Amino acid sequence: MDITQPSSNNSRATVRQRWDQVCDLLQRLISDSTLSLVARISVAAIFFLSGRTKVEGLLTITPGTYELFRSEYALPLLSPHLAAHLATYAEHVFPLLLIVGLFSRLSALALLGMTAVIQVFVYPDAWPTHLSWAGLLLVIIGRGAGAWSLDRLLRIR
Repeated sequence: MDITQPSSNNSRATVRQRWDQVCDLLQRLISDSTLSLVARISVAAIFFLSGRTKVEGLLTITPGTYELFRSEYALPLLSPHLAAHLATYAEHVFPLLLIVGLFSRLSALALLGMTAVIQVFVYPDAWPTHLSWAGLLLVIIGRGAGAWSLDRLLRIR
């Protein structure tokens, strides 16, 4: 009879128990609200900074933006002028709503739609980047804005 076998099983159980304790602690420390807040700020920064490159001053769309939507960002069914305005305003409004956590699911859904359009019609080879954006947006769509949001304060689901 090998007396080391039970000891090996006990040490495995102890390692597993300790790992489970660490995981429980991490889950308590990193709540859904924390994940939602980080996702909201992260994806809002991406879109808002992109929107700021399309304007000068507060919201004056630059001639270069119109040219981008005529050439590189050309979309079917939308005029470049309309597409430039829609994208630029969306990249300002929805990220700001995400930052304060107001109408967060709707804002995330709108930006997910924008991400899909960019993926399909503009940069189809950039799927790893777009997939990371989608992952952040899906956290917000699926879990909501979390405790630190106007949605929670106003009881908007």
